[in-house]
Amino acid sequence: MNKQSYIEPEYIQIPEGSFLMGSKNGSSNEAPIHTVWVDSFAIGKYPVTNREYALFIKMKAYPPPPFWNKPKFSTPDHPVVGTSWYDANTYCNWLKELTGKPYLLPTEAEREKAARGGVEGCEYSWGNKLPGNHLGGRNDYLTIKGTEGKNGYNLYNMSEGIHEWCADWYDPNYYDISPNRNPNGPKRGVRRVARGGSWRHLIRFTRCAARSSLAPEKQFSDFGFRCAMNIY
Repeated sequence: MNKQSYIEPEYIQIPEGSFLMGSKNGSSNEAPIHTVWVDSFAIGKYPVTNREYALFIKMKAYPPPPFWNKPKFSTPDHPVVGTSWYDANTYCNWLKELTGKPYLLPTEAEREKAARGGVEGCEYSWGNKLPGNHLGGRNDYLTIKGTEGKNGYNLYNMSEGIHEWCADWYDPNYYDISPNRNPNGPKRGVRRVARGGSWRHLIRFTRCAARSSLAPEKQFSDFGFRCAMNIY
Protein backbone atom coordinates (compact mmCIF):
# COMPACT_ATOMS: atom_id res chain seq x y z
CA MET A 1 0.00 0.00 0.00
CA ASN A 2 1.23 3.49 -0.81
CA LYS A 3 2.39 5.19 2.38
CA GLN A 4 0.29 8.23 1.46
CA SER A 5 -2.87 6.09 1.55
CA TYR A 6 -3.10 5.32 5.25
CA ILE A 7 -4.25 7.61 8.03
CA GLU A 8 -1.73 8.10 10.81
CA PRO A 9 -3.18 9.56 14.01
CA GLU A 10 -2.26 13.00 15.24
CA TYR A 11 -0.34 12.59 18.44
CA ILE A 12 1.01 14.73 21.27
CA GLN A 13 4.32 14.22 23.04
CA ILE A 14 3.95 14.03 26.82
CA PRO A 15 7.07 15.11 28.72
CA GLU A 16 8.83 12.76 31.09
CA GLY A 17 8.41 13.35 34.77
CA SER A 18 6.60 12.38 37.94
CA PHE A 19 2.99 12.95 38.92
CA LEU A 20 0.64 11.98 41.73
CA MET A 21 -1.40 8.98 40.60
CA GLY A 22 -4.63 7.97 42.28
CA SER A 23 -7.14 9.78 44.46
CA LYS A 24 -8.44 9.80 48.02
CA ASN A 25 -11.89 10.94 46.86
CA GLY A 26 -12.84 8.00 44.66
CA SER A 27 -13.18 4.24 44.91
CA SER A 28 -10.85 2.12 47.02
CA ASN A 29 -9.04 0.92 43.89
CA GLU A 30 -7.74 4.48 43.34
CA ALA A 31 -5.80 4.45 46.61
CA PRO A 32 -3.23 5.07 47.80
CA ILE A 33 -2.12 8.24 46.07
CA HIS A 34 1.46 7.59 45.01
CA THR A 35 4.20 9.29 43.03
CA VAL A 36 4.88 7.74 39.64
CA TRP A 37 7.60 8.58 37.13
CA VAL A 38 6.68 8.11 33.47
CA ASP A 39 9.21 8.39 30.66
CA SER A 40 8.32 10.61 27.72
CA PHE A 41 5.77 9.11 25.33
CA ALA A 42 3.32 10.19 22.67
CA ILE A 43 -0.43 9.62 22.66
CA GLY A 44 -3.20 10.21 20.16
CA LYS A 45 -4.74 13.66 20.20
CA TYR A 46 -8.12 11.97 19.69
CA PRO A 47 -9.48 8.44 20.07
CA VAL A 48 -9.18 6.31 16.93
CA THR A 49 -12.04 7.21 14.60
CA ASN A 50 -14.27 5.21 12.28
CA ARG A 51 -12.46 6.75 9.33
CA GLU A 52 -9.12 5.44 10.58
CA TYR A 53 -10.49 2.05 11.60
CA ALA A 54 -12.20 1.54 8.24
CA LEU A 55 -8.84 1.39 6.51
CA PHE A 56 -7.65 -1.23 9.00
CA ILE A 57 -10.76 -3.32 8.28
CA LYS A 58 -10.17 -3.03 4.55
CA MET A 59 -6.44 -3.78 4.57
CA LYS A 60 -6.60 -6.64 7.06
CA ALA A 61 -9.96 -8.05 5.92
CA TYR A 62 -10.72 -7.68 9.61
CA PRO A 63 -14.27 -8.16 10.93
CA PRO A 64 -15.95 -4.86 11.83
CA PRO A 65 -17.16 -4.28 15.40
CA PRO A 66 -20.80 -5.08 16.20
CA PHE A 67 -22.06 -1.46 16.06
CA TRP A 68 -20.27 -0.60 12.82
CA ASN A 69 -23.33 -0.04 10.64
CA LYS A 70 -25.60 1.58 13.21
CA PRO A 71 -26.23 5.26 12.28
CA LYS A 72 -25.72 6.38 15.87
CA PHE A 73 -22.11 5.20 15.77
CA SER A 74 -21.05 5.25 12.11
CA THR A 75 -20.14 8.89 11.36
CA PRO A 76 -16.55 8.85 9.99
CA ASP A 77 -15.15 11.26 12.59
CA HIS A 78 -16.81 9.63 15.58
CA PRO A 79 -14.65 7.40 17.79
CA VAL A 80 -14.84 3.78 16.73
CA VAL A 81 -16.74 1.77 19.37
CA GLY A 82 -17.46 -1.88 20.01
CA THR A 83 -13.80 -2.82 19.83
CA SER A 84 -12.49 -5.46 22.19
CA TRP A 85 -9.08 -5.11 23.82
CA TYR A 86 -7.80 -7.63 21.28
CA ASP A 87 -9.15 -5.52 18.41
CA ALA A 88 -7.47 -2.41 19.80
CA ASN A 89 -4.16 -4.19 20.31
CA THR A 90 -4.29 -5.68 16.81
CA TYR A 91 -4.92 -2.23 15.34
CA CYS A 92 -1.89 -0.78 17.15
CA ASN A 93 0.30 -3.65 15.94
CA TRP A 94 -0.97 -3.16 12.37
CA LEU A 95 -0.18 0.56 12.53
CA LYS A 96 3.26 -0.26 13.92
CA GLU A 97 3.99 -2.60 11.02
CA LEU A 98 2.63 -0.14 8.48
CA THR A 99 4.52 2.93 9.69
CA GLY A 100 7.59 1.46 11.33
CA LYS A 101 6.76 3.47 14.46
CA PRO A 102 6.34 1.83 17.89
CA TYR A 103 2.56 2.24 18.28
CA LEU A 104 0.86 0.43 21.15
CA LEU A 105 -1.88 0.94 23.71
CA PRO A 106 -1.01 3.34 26.54
CA THR A 107 -0.34 2.00 30.00
CA GLU A 108 -2.74 2.97 32.75
CA ALA A 109 -0.13 5.32 34.24
CA GLU A 110 0.51 6.97 30.87
CA ARG A 111 -3.22 7.40 30.33
CA GLU A 112 -3.74 9.05 33.73
CA LYS A 113 -0.77 11.36 33.32
CA ALA A 114 -2.02 12.38 29.87
CA ALA A 115 -5.56 12.92 31.17
CA ARG A 116 -4.33 15.26 33.90
CA GLY A 117 -2.92 17.58 31.26
CA GLY A 118 -0.08 18.74 33.47
CA VAL A 119 -2.45 19.86 36.24
CA GLU A 120 -1.41 18.33 39.56
CA GLY A 121 -3.87 17.24 42.21
CA CYS A 122 -7.13 18.11 40.43
CA GLU A 123 -10.07 15.78 39.97
CA TYR A 124 -10.48 16.71 36.31
CA SER A 125 -8.05 18.09 33.73
CA TRP A 126 -9.57 21.58 34.09
CA GLY A 127 -10.02 21.65 37.88
CA ASN A 128 -12.28 20.15 40.54
CA LYS A 129 -15.78 21.08 39.36
CA LEU A 130 -17.97 19.34 36.82
CA PRO A 131 -19.07 21.49 33.88
CA GLY A 132 -22.71 22.48 33.60
CA ASN A 133 -23.35 20.00 30.76
CA HIS A 134 -22.03 16.98 32.64
CA LEU A 135 -25.24 14.94 32.68
CA GLY A 136 -25.62 12.25 30.05
CA GLY A 137 -27.60 9.07 29.56
CA ARG A 138 -28.37 6.17 27.31
CA ASN A 139 -30.03 8.34 24.68
CA ASP A 140 -27.02 10.60 24.22
CA TYR A 141 -24.80 10.49 21.17
CA LEU A 142 -21.07 10.21 20.82
CA THR A 143 -18.99 13.32 20.46
CA ILE A 144 -17.45 13.99 17.07
CA LYS A 145 -13.66 14.14 17.07
CA GLY A 146 -12.33 17.37 18.52
CA THR A 147 -15.62 19.01 19.51
CA GLU A 148 -15.23 18.65 23.28
CA GLY A 149 -12.76 20.70 25.31
CA LYS A 150 -9.08 19.91 25.20
CA ASN A 151 -6.86 19.61 28.24
CA GLY A 152 -3.51 21.17 29.08
CA TYR A 153 -1.67 18.82 26.73
CA ASN A 154 -4.08 19.63 23.86
CA LEU A 155 -5.67 16.18 24.08
CA TYR A 156 -9.39 15.82 23.40
CA ASN A 157 -12.06 13.64 25.01
CA MET A 158 -9.87 12.43 27.86
CA SER A 159 -12.70 12.51 30.42
CA GLU A 160 -15.80 11.95 28.31
CA GLY A 161 -17.13 10.13 25.27
CA ILE A 162 -15.90 6.55 25.59
CA HIS A 163 -13.98 4.24 27.85
CA GLU A 164 -10.55 3.70 26.33
CA TRP A 165 -8.64 0.43 26.58
CA CYS A 166 -5.20 0.49 28.23
CA ALA A 167 -2.43 -2.07 27.86
CA ASP A 168 -2.48 -3.28 31.48
CA TRP A 169 -4.15 -6.17 33.15
CA TYR A 170 -6.39 -4.91 35.97
CA ASP A 171 -5.81 -5.49 39.67
CA PRO A 172 -7.84 -3.43 42.17
CA ASN A 173 -4.92 -3.56 44.63
CA TYR A 174 -2.13 -2.93 42.14
CA TYR A 175 -1.23 0.47 43.60
CA ASP A 176 -0.08 -1.27 46.80
CA ILE A 177 2.72 -3.05 44.93
CA SER A 178 3.26 -1.10 41.72
CA PRO A 179 6.75 0.21 40.90
CA ASN A 180 7.24 3.96 41.06
CA ARG A 181 8.79 4.12 37.60
CA ASN A 182 6.89 3.24 34.39
CA PRO A 183 4.41 0.78 35.94
CA ASN A 184 2.76 -1.43 33.34
CA GLY A 185 0.33 -3.48 35.39
CA PRO A 186 0.34 -7.02 36.78
CA LYS A 187 1.71 -9.89 34.71
CA ARG A 188 -1.64 -11.65 34.43
CA GLY A 189 -5.31 -11.09 35.06
CA VAL A 190 -8.83 -11.64 33.76
CA ARG A 191 -9.80 -8.03 32.95
CA ARG A 192 -8.00 -5.22 31.15
CA VAL A 193 -7.87 -1.63 32.36
CA ALA A 194 -9.99 1.07 30.71
CA ARG A 195 -9.96 4.80 31.39
CA GLY A 196 -12.17 7.75 30.49
CA GLY A 197 -15.86 8.63 30.61
CA SER A 198 -18.84 7.26 28.75
CA TRP A 199 -21.65 8.78 26.74
CA ARG A 200 -23.98 6.17 28.33
CA HIS A 201 -23.33 7.14 31.94
CA LEU A 202 -25.58 9.42 33.97
CA ILE A 203 -22.52 11.56 34.75
CA ARG A 204 -20.60 11.42 31.50
CA PHE A 205 -17.38 13.06 32.69
CA THR A 206 -14.95 10.82 34.56
CA ARG A 207 -12.29 11.92 37.03
CA CYS A 208 -8.66 11.58 35.97
CA ALA A 209 -7.97 8.91 38.61
CA ALA A 210 -11.10 6.80 38.05
CA ARG A 211 -10.32 3.19 37.11
CA SER A 212 -12.52 0.79 35.20
CA SER A 213 -11.96 -2.63 33.67
CA LEU A 214 -13.56 -5.18 31.40
CA ALA A 215 -12.87 -8.68 30.11
CA PRO A 216 -10.66 -8.19 27.02
CA GLU A 217 -12.99 -10.01 24.63
CA LYS A 218 -16.02 -7.82 25.39
CA GLN A 219 -17.32 -5.38 22.76
CA PHE A 220 -19.48 -2.57 24.15
CA SER A 221 -20.85 0.54 22.47
CA ASP A 222 -19.01 2.87 24.85
CA PHE A 223 -15.57 1.23 24.53
CA GLY A 224 -12.88 2.36 22.11
CA PHE A 225 -9.21 3.30 22.28
CA ARG A 226 -6.44 5.68 21.31
CA CYS A 227 -2.90 4.76 20.34
CA ALA A 228 0.29 5.69 22.14
CA MET A 229 3.91 5.51 21.08
CA ASN A 230 7.17 4.85 22.88
CA ILE A 231 9.68 7.58 22.10
CA TYR A 232 12.41 6.87 24.64
